[in-house]
Amino acid sequence: MPDNMDETTNDNAAANDQNGESELSIVERLARAEAEAAEYKDRALRALAEVENVRRRGEREREDALKYATTNFARDLVSSADNLRRALASVPESEVKDEVTKNLLAGVAATERELLGAFEKHGIRRIDPKGEKFDHNFHQAIFEVENTGKPAGTVVEVLQSGYVLNDRLLRPAMVGVAKGGPNGAPSERVDTLA
Repeated sequence: MPDNMDETTNDNAAANDQNGESELSIVERLARAEAEAAEYKDRALRALAEVENVRRRGEREREDALKYATTNFARDLVSSADNLRRALASVPESEVKDEVTKNLLAGVAATERELLGAFEKHGIRRIDPKGEKFDHNFHQAIFEVENTGKPAGTVVEVLQSGYVLNDRLLRPAMVGVAKGGPNGAPSERVDTLA
């Protein structure tokens, strides 16, 4: 009987070892499955975030395309507006004697008003910065003027008006900028080369 008992004990020990291994393997398998599920969940969340980012980017690009679709066309038209302004400036009203010339100038002025009205309607705005502080984002300094009595960096002359479409620059205003401070006093240097 003692031999038989040893065999039974050994069988029970072997069964316990197998159950222990099987319990361990179930725990291991469960841990692996949980880790795998967490990894898939992370991948799914990242994929959803990427899809949302692509959707937002596409929406923003579509809005920009609609907002700025006329940029090249508008750039071409601003020179026409400049030509209308030059035509009006070329003939002082005081020198106009005959009725035909007065009517011609009135027609050119009306055409300019209509064009500028259409510009405003579509988000195109003229920049005429005389007396303003120089801003390299909207102005292009062509020259500097000394002894103007204006603070350094003030736009003292506008050679050509600039234009913006909504918030985007179409053409910078070409300007002359005061070099010295009031009454020729030296002042801070303004970067007109940016």
